[in-house]
Amino acid sequence: MFDATFLASDWTCIFGRGCHGILDDDATHLGHGCCSFGAHFADKPDRKRVRAAARRLPSELWQNSTAVERPEDAFVKDGEGNWTTALHDGACIFLNRPGFDAGAGCALHLAALLAGERPLDWKPEVCWQVPLRFEYHDDDVGHTTHVLREWKRRDWGAGGEDFHWWCTDAPDAFIGSEPVAIALRDDIVELVGEAVYERLIDELRFEDTAGTNTHGSEGSVTWLPHPRSLRSNSPD
Repeated sequence: MFDATFLASDWTCIFGRGCHGILDDDATHLGHGCCSFGAHFADKPDRKRVRAAARRLPSELWQNSTAVERPEDAFVKDGEGNWTTALHDGACIFLNRPGFDAGAGCALHLAALLAGERPLDWKPEVCWQVPLRFEYHDDDVGHTTHVLREWKRRDWGAGGEDFHWWCTDAPDAFIGSEPVAIALRDDIVELVGEAVYERLIDELRFEDTAGTNTHGSEGSVTWLPHPRSLRSNSPD
């Protein structure tokens, strides 16, 4: 199952372009985005993959490289025994701050791009999946339903309700130039596979600017506009 309203919307990440962050108060000036807390790892393979990526990080691309003796020291256990990325100066240790010569944002993301690789192969799963939420439910007879939808405040747990701001709640983040399903292609394919993704795109039936269906299915579909979309709220 897919949240067509969100996948057809014009949401886009506005890190460094007005993102307020996820602290209790407006933290736009800090430039944290959603990196104010250490990233929790999905499992051991997730942690091992990011550790390997951290060993490849050039110091000139990682502002906090001198804060640890070894890349492995950037990974710690929290009070409940869960592995996370360490915090440094109030945010994830891999976060480059505004004004850093190599660029602000996730050092892992930056290094992946410069290496010609996918950021999702370098970053913790939770970091590249947001704002997508992929979950599954088993019914009483063992049938599993997988759902791909937008990541909401509640998905962060009780603390999510304390966020001053959350991007999928904010009209100012719905300014993308293409639908989420197209912009986040690599992320969606990683979650559901190429064949399912192609079926999804076929069902969404996006049209080009000339009104021609770009993916083969006959007819067009108008999906319910996302309630936070600036375009859906603008007058005709």
